[in-house]
Amino acid sequence: MNKNSKYTFDLFNNFPDMYFLLSPEGKIKKMNSQASQLIKDKDRKESYSEIFDLIELCDRSEAATLFKDCISEKKSKQYKTRFFIDRKLIDINLTFTIQFTDGDENLRNSVIAIARDITDEKSKEGDLLRFHNVVNGSVNPVLITDITGKMIYVNPAFVKVTGYTTEELLGRNPRMFGSGKMGRKFWDKVWSVISSGKVWSGEVEDRTKNGELIYSNLLISPILDKDGKITGYFGIHRDLSEKRILEKQLIHTQKMESIGTLAAGIAHEVGNPLASISALVQVVQRDSEDQFVKEKLGLVKSQVTRISKIIRDLVDFSRPSNYELLLTDINKSVEEAVNITRVGTKAKNVEFNVSLSEEVPSLPLIPDQLEQVFLNILINAIDAINEDKTNKKPNKIDVDSLVEDDQVVIKFSDTGPGIKEDDVSKVFEPFFTTKGQGKGTGLGLWVSYGIIKSFQGDIKIKTKLGSGTSFIITIPIAT
Repeated sequence: MNKNSKYTFDLFNNFPDMYFLLSPEGKIKKMNSQASQLIKDKDRKESYSEIFDLIELCDRSEAATLFKDCISEKKSKQYKTRFFIDRKLIDINLTFTIQFTDGDENLRNSVIAIARDITDEKSKEGDLLRFHNVVNGSVNPVLITDITGKMIYVNPAFVKVTGYTTEELLGRNPRMFGSGKMGRKFWDKVWSVISSGKVWSGEVEDRTKNGELIYSNLLISPILDKDGKITGYFGIHRDLSEKRILEKQLIHTQKMESIGTLAAGIAHEVGNPLASISALVQVVQRDSEDQFVKEKLGLVKSQVTRISKIIRDLVDFSRPSNYELLLTDINKSVEEAVNITRVGTKAKNVEFNVSLSEEVPSLPLIPDQLEQVFLNILINAIDAINEDKTNKKPNKIDVDSLVEDDQVVIKFSDTGPGIKEDDVSKVFEPFFTTKGQGKGTGLGLWVSYGIIKSFQGDIKIKTKLGSGTSFIITIPIAT
């Protein structure tokens, strides 16, 4: 500074921040207009004689230390604190400047304190921190992109759902998750909406890092600055996987109801003609002496019997059960089904391991129907094991029962070849079978599914090609 220059403290009256001229002891000698508007003269004389009187009590000691360091080191010091004036707290950034030795005589051997009001900044920081904590702790996947669509933030839920690390995601475009179902036109339309400053919401299908499909409702909102200019985009996903599963279950249930109605009609329209055919076959068999004719008629009769069985199964499934509910020992039904299955010729090379929990209670069910379900599953397991010519594992069926989460769980696990992924969803559909032609009607598991559903229970499948299959039956315990 030029030694001949003469500056007065009044120079600071037009500055937006609060300026204080302080003695080496911290006493307030002068204030600029901004400080005076905040602190009335009477208040200053009565309560605020020193700069430290303005500072929040808990920060005064540290502020005094910085003030002394500024004088001794002749260096500026900064400190974020709060002024407590007229029972109000004001967030400030306080700066103590080095001593003046030139200019106005009053400025010599003094310290200037500059207090910048950062209340709005602190409020914004607080809002941002709260936003960050909410988003970071959200169970919904959240991402923020820049104006070009590149990800600049992802929350932990987003990382967990997608299977990627944060480092793998940042800087990349969300199109990396695309399953391919939504084409370019779809995303061009989305981009058109959000780039115009509007919010877009809709259902999308993505893929995780390991290729699994994820369904979600995606909401994308533009991020605007104070001038209304788009600076980025905020996206939040809401998982729809459970909704999709429920929708599939509903469709499956509706399909079962439709087929049940159809089955009743088939039984009526086909049953009577079939009975006539069977009767005529028996009459011809009795009257004919031709061995060839008898043999062929026997074949016809066996096929008529097979058709009749299919119709009976259809009717049993479609017709509401009139069987009386009885208190049923589930473990006993399992044992009886295993004993019946075990004596069959197909099961002679199969080892049965049965582990039944004594905690399994008796429940009001229909014993015959429950046993039919167990038999259907066990017979299918034996057929699967016998048809697997490449199986080098022991031929084994494990049967377990237990109580879990207010439900009885009965699990049947075999060492067969497993079920193809594409076939798993079809297992409980009528007439679907993986057995060879003429070896199965494809109705056993369908009927079993209907029986367990009538008990308010469920059947699930766990399978892996080459590693066997497990059927897990759950039946709720009435409370």
